[in-house]
Amino acid sequence: MDGQTRRKEMIRMLLEATKPLSGTALANAFGISRQVVVQDIALLRAEGYDLLATARGYILNQEAGNMVSRVVLVQHTADQIEDELNTIVDNGGRVRNVIVSHSVYGDLTGDLMLKTRRDVKGFVEKVKHNEAALLSILTAGMHMHTIEATTEEDLDVIEEELKEKGYLV
Repeated sequence: MDGQTRRKEMIRMLLEATKPLSGTALANAFGISRQVVVQDIALLRAEGYDLLATARGYILNQEAGNMVSRVVLVQHTADQIEDELNTIVDNGGRVRNVIVSHSVYGDLTGDLMLKTRRDVKGFVEKVKHNEAALLSILTAGMHMHTIEATTEEDLDVIEEELKEKGYLV
């Protein structure tokens, strides 16, 4: 199978997937290395596909054109992460990413794509299980999220809730 055909098949698989597809799963499906998967994903992004690499695998973001987004600046402790993220998803939002602005490295971004409490719980459990440091540890808990929702009003509600809880900077 040539590269172009393989990439079309990757898009088909991602469109049909009900959960993120790992790089290993994609590599095994096509009998290629994970490095080739990474290269294919980069080529597909260059073609205009909104592909996200999350901790759970790759996602084709089909809803992007129907969503409005906003970047919010927040600060909290590591113990408050689950409440902060649940505040967003409980109010109809989606947490696309986390961004920290580092004085040496510039902006560091991690794709999250959290839509539900189950997604949030899975993310928090994965951080704990892997004893992973949060990006916000680099900036004393201060970080940004790109949040998405179906309306600006939903984003306003999310911001107000974050403000009431003391997370919004």
